[in-house]
Amino acid sequence: MSSSRAATLADGERGPDLAGGPPTTAGIIALGNLDARIEGLTSQATRGRLTADGWGELVELTALRGHVRGRIDEAERAASLAETFVDQVPRDPRSFVARARLAGLFHRFAAALDDLDAAAALGLDRRSVDEERAAVCQAVGRYDEALALHRQGLSMQQDFWTLGAMARCRAESGEVDEAESWFLAARRVFRGVSPFPPAVLEFQCGQMWLAQGELVSARVWLESATRRLPSYVPAHGHLAEADAAEGRVAVAIERLRRLALASDDPDYATRLARLLGGCAASTEARFWRAHAAARYEELMVRHPEAYADHAAEFWLTVGGDPQRALRLARWNLALRATPRAQALVNRAMCRVGQHGK
Repeated sequence: MSSSRAATLADGERGPDLAGGPPTTAGIIALGNLDARIEGLTSQATRGRLTADGWGELVELTALRGHVRGRIDEAERAASLAETFVDQVPRDPRSFVARARLAGLFHRFAAALDDLDAAAALGLDRRSVDEERAAVCQAVGRYDEALALHRQGLSMQQDFWTLGAMARCRAESGEVDEAESWFLAARRVFRGVSPFPPAVLEFQCGQMWLAQGELVSARVWLESATRRLPSYVPAHGHLAEADAAEGRVAVAIERLRRLALASDDPDYATRLARLLGGCAASTEARFWRAHAAARYEELMVRHPEAYADHAAEFWLTVGGDPQRALRLARWNLALRATPRAQALVNRAMCRVGQHGK
């Protein structure tokens, strides 16, 4: 823990005060509106009446719903829609931006950069291109380049989006105290009523603190996100991690059971199998382990770049194959040289060394 963080939490282990944040529409209403909007746009697309603006919105909203619900199939649908968007309006740079974002989501970074080049060639303004390039640079661990691009964006406009982008860059490069300042700044300037943007921002800050082992602050941010969106699957997944780390294993198991049933992301089944194995609930643990293994096999065929790290984590733990984990971890590091990717390789190498003894 940094010295400033220690000083902040020394008095009774209080996390940041997030009271009085931006008021937003109730989560259940917002999700219903999201479903209705996607259905309406899909109907227009089916009848061949969807404009370029509508295509962009349909791709973005489908990807958002996939993230909130923890559904990989929704993200895959968004990627397919982005391909159709390019086919429908190949001279509109926004179609290439939409496809680039989905390529980045599935860690196909070279393809994402190619699409951004195409968008620039079609006349997309430099600021928009740089914002998208910064996200790719960040994802592959080129933090200095990403930071320079974010600073340039902030010099032109300081709003929720540019402040949040800087927060994420600082978080991923390990500058966590400064990152939280940017997260708080972005949260303060949010003026919309949709719960999705602030909830995602709060989730990202909670994720950052959880990775640092700062459970108090992580819980404050994550619980704020789930108050806005009670069915926010990734936020509940991280709260389960906090529950387990705090010794509330039964609470974590129950939370993960709900997530593993609702989501097609095998990460929840992996974590559940680990906790159940530790509780000697061997039959159920074996079930979820087999479920996760089968799902990772499928995902590694369809999206190997995106799931190499999570599959490595599975084989390193309940999967019981550290050699396979090491191969995947090294490949993941070659794709994106981030501290997290390096840490995964180090853990796998250590485990392989222990396994060989």
